[in-house]
Amino acid sequence: MTAAQPEGAAPRRGRGRPSRTETEAESGPGTRDRILAAAREQFSERGYDKASIRSIAKAAGVDSALVHHYFGTKDEVFAAAIEVTFEPAQTVVGTVGQGLDGAGERLARFFFAVWENPATRTPLLAIIRSAVTHEAAAKVLRAFVVRRLIERVEADLKVPNPKFRAELAASHMVGIAMVRYVVKVEPLASADPEEIIALVAPTLQRYLTEE
Repeated sequence: MTAAQPEGAAPRRGRGRPSRTETEAESGPGTRDRILAAAREQFSERGYDKASIRSIAKAAGVDSALVHHYFGTKDEVFAAAIEVTFEPAQTVVGTVGQGLDGAGERLARFFFAVWENPATRTPLLAIIRSAVTHEAAAKVLRAFVVRRLIERVEADLKVPNPKFRAELAASHMVGIAMVRYVVKVEPLASADPEEIIALVAPTLQRYLTEE
């Protein structure tokens, strides 16, 4: 038998989803950013498979319904996390757009500026690891890389098959990222970035400019 409620007290709600009023109360300035930060952390620590809407919500201190409200599915949360992580990568457009002379070296320097920074390297590692092990994550990453990076670089190239050239440059750099930062094969893993840039830049330049 349930104990009687004090006179005038609000009715008790059973366990389950919070009311719409409670969910709205959690939403406020910075809530979306907090969820994204939690998503990046969860994908980084647990990988795509083990991260869930519930774990992301718990890490952000909100209800799962609020994550769905802002982002929808887990794939969409992952895509939004990629978007935030790759925000610095939007400058790659300017890297090539400055002119094709020296574009290979600028692209290589941009790449290492992103990967050598722990703040951007950690979420990038999580994204690549997730994409390697889970097709849904790979699909999201492919769509983003094509739409936001390759197509933008392609637009500045004045060579035959510009999309293919941009893809070759991107695959070259992703290969370096896999060997240096994910698999950590020596001596590449501990080589000085300047040494790598000196060797890689001419190849990138050839991809981007030689007819």
